[in-house]
Amino acid sequence: MEEVKSDLYHRLVTSTLPSLAPRSFFGVEDFLDDDNSRPYTYQKEKKSKTPNKHVSFKQRTIAYMEPFTLDVFISKRFVSASITHRVTCKQVAVAGTNSKDIKAALKSRSDIPACLAVGQILADRAREADVYTASYTPRERDKFEGKIRAVVQSLIDNGIDVKIYLD
Repeated sequence: MEEVKSDLYHRLVTSTLPSLAPRSFFGVEDFLDDDNSRPYTYQKEKKSKTPNKHVSFKQRTIAYMEPFTLDVFISKRFVSASITHRVTCKQVAVAGTNSKDIKAALKSRSDIPACLAVGQILADRAREADVYTASYTPRERDKFEGKIRAVVQSLIDNGIDVKIYLD
C-alpha cells in the first residue's frame, strides 16, 4: 500500500511540474522563475550593438517635452501634412490635397497655394485637438525651402508654434 501511495504521489508531482528546459513558440520562450516557480514569458529581442552607450537626459526626455511632430510629404501630384503624437505614434491632425473637399477648391494640387491651404487646414484641425506646438525635422533628402517652407510658414501664421530642427 505504501508503494502504491508513493508511486501515485510521484506520478502526480512529476506530471504537474513543468520541465525546466525552455520551450520556444514563434520566438517567445517560457522559463521558470527561480523565486516562485511560476512560468513567465518574455519576447526575444536582438542585442544592441552598443550596449554600454550612454543615453543623455535630453534624449530620454525630448519625446515628453516636445510631444508632437510635424510631417510634410510633397510629391509631384499632391501635398500631405500631419501632426503626430511622438509617444503614442497616433496622428492628431491630418490634411492633404487628395481629400475630396480640398480637390474641388484648388486649381493645382501641388503648387504653393495648395501648400498654403494644407497648412491652414492642418492648423485649424490641430487647434481643434488642442495642439499648439510641434517640432519639425526635414527628411534627409528634403531641403527646407519652397513648398515645404510654405506649409510650415502657413502653420506658423495660423497660430501653431513650429520648432524647426535643421541638421
